[in-house]
Amino acid sequence: VQLVESGGGLVHIGGSLRLSCATSGFNFDDYAMGWFRQDPGKEREFIGVISWSGGNTYYPDSKKGRFTISRDNAKNMVYLQMNSLKPEDTAVYYCAARREYYTGTYHEFEYDYWGQGTRVTVSS
Repeated sequence: VQLVESGGGLVHIGGSLRLSCATSGFNFDDYAMGWFRQDPGKEREFIGVISWSGGNTYYPDSKKGRFTISRDNAKNMVYLQMNSLKPEDTAVYYCAARREYYTGTYHEFEYDYWGQGTRVTVSS
């Protein structure tokens, strides 16, 4: 099983980034996909999740409006579009996979597979 994030980097305040997560080694179509982020010294924070079909997404209130998750099951890819970026969005971003989707905030232990993360730095 492999999940490989890409697309991170340095972005100015107010800018946008689109992160990608390429997956292999499991039946991608059967898995809900989530995104998390982690700043050094802090707990891993849930950003949002998309169902196996892509027909359902959930974001906690703090993430609604600026973050959008999408997926392409033909390519085994999941994406995180981030807009109006702020310095507090600086973190390592991770994609993760789990079998079942539900509407709600997830904890990291609920996910089966993880990528290695991609770093996003938002700076003036």
